[in-house]
Amino acid sequence: MDSLSRIGLIIPSSNRLAEPQFHKYAPPGVGAHVTRLRMTGKWHRPFDEIKDAIAEAAAALSDTNPGVIVFNCTANSMEGGLQGEARVREVVQKASGCPTNTTGQAIVEALKLLRLKKLVLISPYIAATNRHEIQFLGEAGFEVIHDLGLGLSGGDDYINVTPQRWQEIAIQNARSEADGYFLSCTNTTMIEVIEELERDLKKPVVTSNQAALWAALTRLHVSGPIAGLGSLFKSPSASL
Repeated sequence: MDSLSRIGLIIPSSNRLAEPQFHKYAPPGVGAHVTRLRMTGKWHRPFDEIKDAIAEAAAALSDTNPGVIVFNCTANSMEGGLQGEARVREVVQKASGCPTNTTGQAIVEALKLLRLKKLVLISPYIAATNRHEIQFLGEAGFEVIHDLGLGLSGGDDYINVTPQRWQEIAIQNARSEADGYFLSCTNTTMIEVIEELERDLKKPVVTSNQAALWAALTRLHVSGPIAGLGSLFKSPSASL
């Protein structure tokens, strides 16, 4: 397997779902390699206090010679706005020497490709985290017309929400004026019901790990539909 078919992931230390989901949905011959950081929950700190740890993680991950490194945490990549997200990419790129992306940037690219402007945002987060994401999306040119955060504490609470429950929640929060739905967080089972939701809502659905995988594969010049991952993987690749 050469570097053009390897994805490097920097994920929160408590995240147990991003890694298996990348392994499950990535096409044959594409590998995913992971480095973990304590950066969420009780370990959450401002960017300036963790940038050295991010750089160290990126440098270590570069030893796997990946074709792209993804800083794969939605909330952390969005909380500083577009400028903060760019700083994260700059730190990872400089430390690793590898092409770099973040979950936040991947989501913006996915929403633009699908031409979604008015969004419903659903997450497991507390209200303050949703507000940061709404601000980030607003800076990027999107309007969140309705949002719901479950106010969960993190870790196991996120994981324990079943795919069927996410499906119910999204349907309960449907808005006819929305262009599409963004289900946020890399440590959830949301990805498992994308196609069911698109059928029920009759609108595109974007989730964090789905968008991160799509953007990484685009940078690796790997294209084509992937079963279960909805409209995003049925659309022509964006020019990145």
